[in-house]
Amino acid sequence: MSLSFKNKKIGVLLGGMSREREISLRSGRAIAEALRKQGYRVAEIDVDPSLPEKLKKEEVEIAFLALHGRYGEDGAVQGLLEIMKIPYTGSGVLASAVSMDKVLTKRLLHDRGFLTPAFAHLNAKQEGFENFLQDFSLSFPVVVKPANEGSTLGISIVKESPELAKAVKEAAQWDSKVLVEEFISGREVTVGVLDGKALPLIEVAPKSGFYDFHSKYTKGATDYIVPARISAALSEAIQKTTLEIFYELGCEGVARADYIIDPEEKFFFLEINTIPGMTETSLIPKAAAHAGINFENLVEKILDSARLKFI
Repeated sequence: MSLSFKNKKIGVLLGGMSREREISLRSGRAIAEALRKQGYRVAEIDVDPSLPEKLKKEEVEIAFLALHGRYGEDGAVQGLLEIMKIPYTGSGVLASAVSMDKVLTKRLLHDRGFLTPAFAHLNAKQEGFENFLQDFSLSFPVVVKPANEGSTLGISIVKESPELAKAVKEAAQWDSKVLVEEFISGREVTVGVLDGKALPLIEVAPKSGFYDFHSKYTKGATDYIVPARISAALSEAIQKTTLEIFYELGCEGVARADYIIDPEEKFFFLEINTIPGMTETSLIPKAAAHAGINFENLVEKILDSARLKFI
C-alpha cells in the first residue's frame, strides 16, 4: 500500500454525465476493486451535479478519476476538486481542457513542429456548413470526428466529396466543433505514459479495418499486438515524441497518445487521452502488463500521482 495515502479515504469518481458513461462505470469499478484488494478504503462516487455533496458525505480525501468525456476529462471536475482542496489523479485543469479538444491540441502541437495529419475544422456556432464545404481543400479520403468526444464516438471515414456534408453534420450532432483530417494509411499504434516513462507500444489492428466504437469495446473485434511490429529504433522515437508531447501539453500522471505510421515509417500524432480507459479491453493495462506491472500495481502507481495542481 502507498505510504503517502495510507489510511486516506479514496473516492473513485466514475460514471458521470457524458456519452461515455458506461465505459467510465466499467473503468471505475475495476479500479475500485483493485484498490480494495490492496486494503484501501474506497467509495465509488457516481458523478452528477450533486458531486460536492457526495464528496463531503463520503469524506473523500483523495480522488481517483475514472471519468471519460465531458465533465470529467475536460477540466471541469478537476477545477471543482481544486476548489475543494481534494488531491486528484491525472492532469490539471488546463492540460485536461486542451487535450480533450482535438483541434486545440493539433494546432498547438503543429505549431510546435510535431507531425500530425493535415486538418481543417468547423465551429458550427460560428460558421455555416455551406461555407466550410465550399472552402474545403483537403484531399480525400479524410477522417471526420467531433473535436471533444472520445471513444471513437461520432467518427467516420469519408472517401469522396459528396459524402462529406453528411459526415460533418453527423459529427456536429456530438459537438459543435468538428475536426476533419487527412486519412493516413498505415499501422495504428498507441503509447502510454506512466510515472514520466513511456510504456511499450501497442499496435492496434481492428479486424474490420476501422477502429470504431464497436472495435474498441467488443472482445475479439481487434487484435492488440505488444510490442508493436516495428523496429526498436522507430519504437524509441515514438516513445520519445510521446514524452515531449506529454510535457508540452502539461499532462501529469497517466496518459495515452495515438499515432498512425505510414509506409515510409513517418509517424503522425492523432490525439492524446488524459484519462485512459481501465476496462478489460483497455490499452494502458495491456502495455503495463507487458512492462511487468500488474493491474493492481498499475492502479496504485496512478493513485500515488494524485495531487493538487494549483499550489
